Amino acid sequence: MAKVSKNARVAQRAANAGSGRDFVKVVQSIKNPETGKYTYKQVMVHKDKVDEFLAKK
Repeated sequence: MAKVSKNARVAQRAANAGSGRDFVKVVQSIKNPETGKYTYKQVMVHKDKVDEFLAKK
């Protein structure tokens, strides 16, 4: 089996731009003000918009 160069992999990333590899799972803890307990919110977010998601509250 032949090796694949790193440059070839970069070209493959552009071809797979619409794939699911552009999304990440974000787990955010939310504290209930009444009881003090934490719940966890899990969301799949595009990797370019993670900072925007975490900034809004």
